[in-house]
Amino acid sequence: MQSFRTELENPIVEQDIIDLEKKIRAFREGKIHDEKFRSLRLARGVYGQRQPGVQMVRIKLPFGKVTFKQLLKIADIADEYGSGNLHLTTRQDVQIHYVSLDRTPQLWAELEQDDITLREACGNTVRNVTSSPTSGIDPKEPFDVSPYAQATFEYFLRNPICQEMGRKFKISFSSADDDTAFSYIHDIGVIPKINDKGERGFKVGLAGGLGAQPFMASIVEEFLPEDQLIPYIEAIIRVFDRHGERNNRNKARLKYLVQKIGLAEVLQLAENERKALKVKTYSINRDTVPPPALPAEIAYPEVTIDNPLRYEQWLITNVFEQKQTGFYGVYVKVPVGDIPTATARKLVDAIKPYVADEIRITQNQGLLLKYVKKEALPALYNGLTKLDLSAPGFDSPADVTTCPGTDTCNLGISNSMTLSRVLEDLIYNEYEEFIFNREIKIKISGCMNSCGQHGLAHIGFHGSSLKSGTRVLPSVQVLLGGGTVGDGIGRAAEKVIKVPAKRATHVLRAVLNDYKENSIADETFHNYYDRLGKDYFYQLLKPLADLTTLTDDEFVDWGHQETFATAIGVGECAGVVIDLVATLLYESDEKFGWANDAFAGRRWSDAIYHAYNTFISSAKALLLDKNINSSTQSGIIREFDNHYVSTGEISLPTSFNDLVLQINKNEPSESFAAAYIKEAAEFLETVKAKREELVQS
Repeated sequence: MQSFRTELENPIVEQDIIDLEKKIRAFREGKIHDEKFRSLRLARGVYGQRQPGVQMVRIKLPFGKVTFKQLLKIADIADEYGSGNLHLTTRQDVQIHYVSLDRTPQLWAELEQDDITLREACGNTVRNVTSSPTSGIDPKEPFDVSPYAQATFEYFLRNPICQEMGRKFKISFSSADDDTAFSYIHDIGVIPKINDKGERGFKVGLAGGLGAQPFMASIVEEFLPEDQLIPYIEAIIRVFDRHGERNNRNKARLKYLVQKIGLAEVLQLAENERKALKVKTYSINRDTVPPPALPAEIAYPEVTIDNPLRYEQWLITNVFEQKQTGFYGVYVKVPVGDIPTATARKLVDAIKPYVADEIRITQNQGLLLKYVKKEALPALYNGLTKLDLSAPGFDSPADVTTCPGTDTCNLGISNSMTLSRVLEDLIYNEYEEFIFNREIKIKISGCMNSCGQHGLAHIGFHGSSLKSGTRVLPSVQVLLGGGTVGDGIGRAAEKVIKVPAKRATHVLRAVLNDYKENSIADETFHNYYDRLGKDYFYQLLKPLADLTTLTDDEFVDWGHQETFATAIGVGECAGVVIDLVATLLYESDEKFGWANDAFAGRRWSDAIYHAYNTFISSAKALLLDKNINSSTQSGIIREFDNHYVSTGEISLPTSFNDLVLQINKNEPSESFAAAYIKEAAEFLETVKAKREELVQS
């Protein structure tokens, strides 16, 4: 493994990358357990692929914002280190596939030169903070949420409270009541509001999520003042870190903690954390996201539109007036979210004369271009047309959202990307009127985990399998009736029926035909679905589930030539719990070192939280010697008292509970940080001595 070069001005980032390289070396030398290393690399945006020996690297772009220069840098990186393709995600990230693990430190270092990070793009961390792509130009927005999303991203990046949670934590900022950032499926989702006094604040939804068991967020604040937002999020994350499930990753999201102990108890626990917060108020610098550089004033060229009808469709479906007078936003539909690097470079050249230097990645895997003059639209359209990026019907049924599925994901069961293209072609060729429908969303995931957001689709599919005799065939679970209602309210799609994957086209035809024939004038899809009921659609689609009429072709998945076989690997959507005593004690030493470093840097709150984690890791190590593997940090505290302090095996001046939970009974001051770190050091030495005693006995 070759050493890499850094030319970074930020010593924290540089040390982070150097640390990754060291950990890779240690892993290669067998000094770090595979499970622990997986957790470490995931928190640095490095995710295992379905294909052995290569990685997917996820690039974290706060609220999907990327400049021309950054996009070109990412394209260069994808050519140098990956497969020459950029994949846009539903969380406004960019993914690069087929990357060698040993080259990831150098890749990261080169990205950071243009202020692009991989840090905490995967793993048990605060994931990319998303927002409505239209934030800043949305005619309906009370104010631009971009600075708030940026501040949230910055505050929690490398924050000790969210580096090793039980699972991931997702935050979104919608620009208006339309809720285009889907607040209702996030751990914390917010919508901007202005109160009667003209003050800014947010409506807050808590503990939403999709996955195999979707939960809609609960509205917990109708108006949270803007300077309370980040402290509020921090308090919730502290509760999630301490009380959230850690052993069973299928029950480790915030939504399950709320389900287990109740919303009121979670909110009370968050209130109990307020004394320990780093800040009690947090004022947002509203200028932290400056307006993008506008295109230069030019004489726009006379152009000829080869297909005037298509151009008119594009104007209706992909273009809208910004709140800034005289400017237009332009959506770019990107099939399956894939942009080859050559196309990305040509795209920048094509759009640069006509749009602002800020592109936003959208939640349905497209792009939003800003500040286009009306006179520039024909030339911009022609430039996009040359790249096959001017298809009309953005965010319509002809714009299907999809995850990579079996193309690269370990968890994929059946193909989603080819199916997405097939369904889009079906809309364009057979239901062209639906390209003007901005209500109905079609979304596909390769498995039940809803990375393609099928759980919030009006018409959704997720990959599965069916058995016919001794043979297995690819199938899709059909879901109907999900989607955004608005102002923080959403609907989870209902599972209706499972059919062979090759019949997904017939499912779509059946539903759209019925909608055309049986919906009432101006009736929304939600009202149409509710009026007829789930069983109606089950009966409508039941003939398609008949396996007595199977053909050989239906045993071959979309986009494949070989007969289908289920091959599900180990998922890496979050890190795996480490149950190795020596590793935990090693981690305790490492966290104690971080506590001292933070204290030396006068970061009292960070130092205290690192010391807290020293207590937890050390206690867990000894509990494992008794084969006690508690699933929460609060459980570890309780069990350590029960099995070591109460029995007299470990002598402490007080209970372990009272010792550790000083953390939320004290302000994060210098004096408390010093005392708490000292107590953590004494406890760590006590644990090491006890461990040595057990090993020798």
